[in-house]
Amino acid sequence: MKTFQRTREDFKCEHCGVEVKGNGYTNHCPRCLWSKHVDINPGDRAEECGGLMEPIDIELKEGKYVIVHRCQKCGFIRRNKVCDTDDFDSVIALSRRKTEMLKG
Repeated sequence: MKTFQRTREDFKCEHCGVEVKGNGYTNHCPRCLWSKHVDINPGDRAEECGGLMEPIDIELKEGKYVIVHRCQKCGFIRRNKVCDTDDFDSVIALSRRKTEMLKG
């Protein structure tokens, strides 16, 4: 069974360098939307991989946007909700990439 552990921590994004103030639910950079593969279960920091997780897709689930991340090191896929603090231009850009890929 998955369990969530709230882990409040600040971090520097390893992709774009922005300083991120965590609120205990923060799991990706609000500027570039990249994440880091550090959890087995959300918030546990038990994953040893540590690879950067690229935002590769955007989905709409129950009326809310969800970012799909893929670990560049091991290929693991995780979905994370778009937050109010996320840069919406980055969310739109991710959506556009998806549309362009579908067009071929």
